[in-house]
Amino acid sequence: MVVNTGALIIVICYLVGMLVIGAVVGKLKIKSSEDYMVAGRRMGLFMVAFSLSANNIGGGSTTGLAGKAFGAWGMSAIWYVLAASIAMIPLAFFAPKIRKTLAVTIPEVIGRRFGKSSSIFSAILNIIALFCLTSSQVAASGSVVSALTGIPMNVCLLIAGIVIILYTTLGGMIADQISDLVQFIIIFVGLAIATPFVLKGIGGWQALSAKLPGEQLSPTKIGWVVIIGYIFNYFCTFLSGPEMISRFESAKDEKTAFRASLLSGVLMALMAIFPTLLGLAALAVKDSLPGVVASNAMMSVTSKFAPTFITGLVSAAIISATMSSADSNLLCMSTMAMNDIILPYSKKSIDDKKSIFYTRSLNVVFCVIAMAISMLKINIVTMNTFAFAIRCAGPFAAYGLGLIMPRATKHSGQISIITGTIGVIFWQILSGGDFFLGILPVVFGCAVGTITFFVINLIEWKMGVESAPSAYIDEK
Repeated sequence: MVVNTGALIIVICYLVGMLVIGAVVGKLKIKSSEDYMVAGRRMGLFMVAFSLSANNIGGGSTTGLAGKAFGAWGMSAIWYVLAASIAMIPLAFFAPKIRKTLAVTIPEVIGRRFGKSSSIFSAILNIIALFCLTSSQVAASGSVVSALTGIPMNVCLLIAGIVIILYTTLGGMIADQISDLVQFIIIFVGLAIATPFVLKGIGGWQALSAKLPGEQLSPTKIGWVVIIGYIFNYFCTFLSGPEMISRFESAKDEKTAFRASLLSGVLMALMAIFPTLLGLAALAVKDSLPGVVASNAMMSVTSKFAPTFITGLVSAAIISATMSSADSNLLCMSTMAMNDIILPYSKKSIDDKKSIFYTRSLNVVFCVIAMAISMLKINIVTMNTFAFAIRCAGPFAAYGLGLIMPRATKHSGQISIITGTIGVIFWQILSGGDFFLGILPVVFGCAVGTITFFVINLIEWKMGVESAPSAYIDEK
């Protein structure tokens, strides 16, 4: 194959830059475990907002979104990201409460309200899911490096994994958020510059619309049921997503958390159009793109119609998108294992220095395991679907409603975690990889858990059962 030298140089510079960020931050900014896990709770509006956005704009929201536009979804693929931006609006009203808990993880809050067993079960669900998510992002990063260089895929997976290990392990949450800021700028600028070049290369919007059937240009082709379902899906996964919660916890105050959620929604909405247009452009000229398929549609059309430098930016953008998710998933996984499993059950006292060392060690171990999983070549969409489903549906009601319902009883949270998990697995099997009755498994599981939560509370309120302890330290 022909190696795109210019694109490769840009990607190498980007990877080296990420390593430098991790090393510098680790040396200068990490003084305590709180610095490492939640950036010392001192991050400002733009840092939190860009970090939230970078975590949501992963490989699925760039190459995956372009692939959906290239395939059956057409212009309506824009909702794959636009629905996420809309979901940030109701999430903003939970953000101050999340920050107010002064917790580090979701299981920590669940444990305060509903007991240690609920905390452990939630932590295990999240860690299993984060293994899958980290593996899929390592696989996506490795595939881009392989496509650029011609190096065997397994070697590229090792390269991607090592870079992720180094800058995440060295710099923790502070480096994670700084790299997220850089990564989102690269994603946004790279795709924003590439899109006009590609559209001009294929003859402009008029040429694109003339070559495609009218239904492919309809923004509601997938139907309102699916669109609304995706909005609910994103809200559920965001409210019970550890990488999202950790960003809100890192904010300097509750007002910053609220504003960052809204700003993140705007940033994602602005980003949604570019991969969609690139996917449509690839579909319009697919006969002139040898070997083009949905998974490589964005890179194929960009490589043909954009200058080498722009192709390099897009390549770096794709890697940025995947790594911005991988580093967050990895850090959340090791933080959760340390904060919610090791520390509460450790018989020996663990000081800050040891806590940071152990968390860093877990980063390395977990990422090596994730790299090994990525080499099994499991379908990325399958892994992601399973991961989001299993981590969100159970803890959703216990965590989200536990924040806003002070009268909630202990059993309501405990039982809702179990029924939500059972519900999502049941609907996943019933759907057979699709959306049965147009309902996503995550949405169904969260609905089951939420209904259970309210039913148990109503029963126990009538029985006079006392409320569970508060989720907030200052109310204990």
